[in-house]
Amino acid sequence: MKKKFKMQNLDCAHCAEKMEAAIKKLDGVNDASVSFFAEKVMIDAEDDKFEAVLKQAVECVHKVNPDTDIVL
Repeated sequence: MKKKFKMQNLDCAHCAEKMEAAIKKLDGVNDASVSFFAEKVMIDAEDDKFEAVLKQAVECVHKVNPDTDIVL
């Protein structure tokens, strides 16, 4: 399953790169990208693990920048 989500308060391109790298390492993730300029995150993960991956992705984003959110 592949979905895009809007992000809020993403104010650093370097942080976006760190978030993307962390999400890509999650179990069940096929691919991920974080666009600083579009303020969007795309997550491609296995269908049966997508909800768990999404929850972990939110945690990854908050570890890099607690003020940044994924709009679900």
